[in-house]
Amino acid sequence: MTRVGLIGAGRMGRPMVRRLAEAGHEVRVLGRTPESRAALAQEPARVVGRVAEAGEGADVVLLCVHTDEQVRQVCLDSALLAAMPSGAVLVVHTTGSPHTVEAIAARGIDVVDAPVSGGPHDIAAGHLTLFVGGADDTVARVRPVLRAYGDPVLHVGPLGTGQRVKLVNNTVFAAQIGLLAQAARLGTELGVDEGPLLDALTHGSASSRALAGVVRRGSVAAFARSTAEFLGKDLAVVRAVAAELGADLGVLAQVLDAATPASAP
Repeated sequence: MTRVGLIGAGRMGRPMVRRLAEAGHEVRVLGRTPESRAALAQEPARVVGRVAEAGEGADVVLLCVHTDEQVRQVCLDSALLAAMPSGAVLVVHTTGSPHTVEAIAARGIDVVDAPVSGGPHDIAAGHLTLFVGGADDTVARVRPVLRAYGDPVLHVGPLGTGQRVKLVNNTVFAAQIGLLAQAARLGTELGVDEGPLLDALTHGSASSRALAGVVRRGSVAAFARSTAEFLGKDLAVVRAVAAELGADLGVLAQVLDAATPASAP
């Protein structure tokens, strides 16, 4: 049994609590407000009210907050790291800058970055994709915890590499949405309605996860709106990190703008 602290029991974190408990781990979850603590009381976990309490006595602390800035606030501007015992590992699931996890590790804590691809339904089924960066021995220590809800758990390189892979993944995903927007425009010019066109493409070599999402939403524009919040956040990080490291987005940059709701047909 592993003692797990979880910070960020929202859309993604809350189903993780259930999977962890079902796998036999002891879970302590942060509820910041009386309302969130009341809701979390229904989960198979001990609910705590302070960030430091989530780290006290934990073998692994999972961080599932929304933004990179929140990761920095929780880890660099709070008592969490000081509360974690020697040998404990912090796992950052939030997508953000690879430099953030490096800054946390510089405080003397073992860190793994493990941004995810998938949604709550993937967590519930135990099939969430994890892009994991970290030292071999550190990743090995947390793998049994990650396997409670993650499959595949892909160790892609040293600390920060998980974030880099996830940022590339989301850049390609956004570019696919942009290409689909242009494909729908071309179909319209050729006299083909968007709905039948996109549905037909799912049965051909043009099929992709992005296309499947578009078809479920009914149009490229609707899907672009539904993904705008998380993709916009992640693409801002992509552009900032690429500029900082002198990396060239190349042709990807030409189609990213078409993935925004304003550009979708």
